Amino acid sequence: MQTVHRGRHALATLDAAGIGQLTLTDAGALNIIGSAAMQDLCTALALLRDHADLRVLVLRGSGDRAFIGGADIGEMAALTPAAARIFITQLAGLCDAVATLPVPVIARLGGWCLGGGLEVAMVCDLRVCDDSAMFGMPEVKVGIPSVIHAALLPRLIGHSRAAAMLLTGQTIDADRAEAWGLITERCAVGRLDERVQALAAELAALPPLALRQQKRLLRHWQTVPLAQAIADSIDEFANAYGSGEPQTLMSRFMARRKPGR
Repeated sequence: MQTVHRGRHALATLDAAGIGQLTLTDAGALNIIGSAAMQDLCTALALLRDHADLRVLVLRGSGDRAFIGGADIGEMAALTPAAARIFITQLAGLCDAVATLPVPVIARLGGWCLGGGLEVAMVCDLRVCDDSAMFGMPEVKVGIPSVIHAALLPRLIGHSRAAAMLLTGQTIDADRAEAWGLITERCAVGRLDERVQALAAELAALPPLALRQQKRLLRHWQTVPLAQAIADSIDEFANAYGSGEPQTLMSRFMARRKPGR
């Protein structure tokens, strides 16, 4: 296991299979993020981005009480309008760093996932929780709107359900989050690490160049009209053959086929 980054608030590792893990550390029992934690996580993500051997990243909080329990209210309470802009821009930068990582990112979601933590989870490609997970955007309860990547919520669960969460600040449990499509899958308490590791291993075993292309396309499709998304995909398909990966893998597939089939 290689240590890519070890800071006060972020520990990034990479194993021999190309599975990376980024853990939020020393952020309290509920893994609360402030400016220092956001900066440390971004530093770790920048280092991970440069690793050619990275195939998939698991993003998690320390322990099982929370993924990220939200942004630091103690820090936010003292903000001025100018400082508030800097603070929320930092959080947006963290979300963007996760979203634009060139490999799939799995959010390991146990316990609380609130506010800024839910925004970070939503920019991950896959979200896996256990039955203990609770999700919410409670910002209105402390006098601020949910902003930046909270804009993804209506796309993920629909306008009416997003409105209910954002306007009331209510939390939802794992069962409802699964039914609404907020998470990819859930499992029993005690099996979260097993399920996340199995999913990470499945992704790590896939052709790495094709996987990075697919991740890039998924993100691109979110930002352009459907007709452009379809047209732009043609170039990606053609470019895949420049790497030699399709030719090699398809030749192997054909060699495994039985005669006459």
